[in-house]
Amino acid sequence: MLILKLLLIPAFLLLISLAGKRWGPSVAGWLSGLPVVVGPILFFLAIEQGPQFAAHSAVAALSAMFAMIAFCVTYAQVAQRANWPWALTIALAVWAVLALLLSLIPASLPFSVAAAAIALLSAPYLFPHVQPVPGGPAPKSDKLIWRMIAGAALTLVVTMLASTVGERWSGLLAVFPVLGSVMAVFSQQTRGAEFTAALLRATATGMYSFSAFCLVSALTLPTMGLGGFAVGVAVSVAMLGVTRKLLAKPAKAGNPQTQA
Repeated sequence: MLILKLLLIPAFLLLISLAGKRWGPSVAGWLSGLPVVVGPILFFLAIEQGPQFAAHSAVAALSAMFAMIAFCVTYAQVAQRANWPWALTIALAVWAVLALLLSLIPASLPFSVAAAAIALLSAPYLFPHVQPVPGGPAPKSDKLIWRMIAGAALTLVVTMLASTVGERWSGLLAVFPVLGSVMAVFSQQTRGAEFTAALLRATATGMYSFSAFCLVSALTLPTMGLGGFAVGVAVSVAMLGVTRKLLAKPAKAGNPQTQA
């Protein structure tokens, strides 16, 4: 289990980095919407605490989509005016405040669905309007290694906390912006603020897939047990295919594809 936690996120970060290099920030951010962090966390919780516990955590994770989208929007906005330490600090502070507020609201699936829907539908209007950025030199291999190390460290900390703080905070922490933090910081360092904003905007689009996984898991785990994860993954991948069309619209309008 520990090996999986240490290898899964670094491997996915490498995949996203290669995708960004080949197809640009939109595809890289879109792929990060897959439930690569929340999926394993909920799976481990189901094994250790039971499917019902994991289902309740999935409900909380779905509501935490509101905090996750707020993190992406805040980082993208602040990064246009300040360097990455300020952008990361302010964005994480916004996430923490919203997560705390969500933890105080009585848990319910309708509320979680409403919170996620509001965040996802409003996200496109909240990101900064940036122009496509010309391609630049690819990140050096040492930068990729540091991304992977940072991703592994953050994942380990979050999963360790998630298993000890109860079902509500387990779900909220499962949506801690592990991938978002690492990708945003290294993208701003190597590609600049406009590239980072495009990446995070696409991440918000990919979060439809993430939300679909949480919703299906919350509905199926109590009755199907661990088999509910298979249904959740299938729906999540299908939703990722649907949202790919949303990313294709700007390209058809004449915006050139940005190289990463």
